[in-house]
Amino acid sequence: MKAAAVRTVLLLGVLYCAVGILFGILAGQAASTEMRVAWRRAAWVVSGIAFGAHIVYDQVRLHGSPRLTALRVSSAAALGAFGLAVAANIHARSVAPEQRSPILLLSLAIWPVMTGLPAFMVALVSAVFLDRARRRLD
Repeated sequence: MKAAAVRTVLLLGVLYCAVGILFGILAGQAASTEMRVAWRRAAWVVSGIAFGAHIVYDQVRLHGSPRLTALRVSSAAALGAFGLAVAANIHARSVAPEQRSPILLLSLAIWPVMTGLPAFMVALVSAVFLDRARRRLD
């Protein structure tokens, strides 16, 4: 994998995790249910923009094949989900032991898979369409 592609996967993975944590904090401090929902939706919008930009960047600048683009983009999403699972496990240490879920540790494996697989499919379909459109313009 190209160094630029690896850096981008790592950068976007950290971004997804940071967005999840930051917007989660803001949602948790919201004064109303409407604001809590608004902060959660804002996190989805920011992450969606980053996801789309990553697909375009990989296709246009790195000239990745649709499969390779999907692999890179979904790897960043899975990395972000893993980071959120780590954060959730760390946060769980701050609550009373009887409130901790014994299965939270499974999130370290489940969240990246639950995020990465659908992200791969969406990125693959998007990259195929982008690749075809780009080829028509050439």
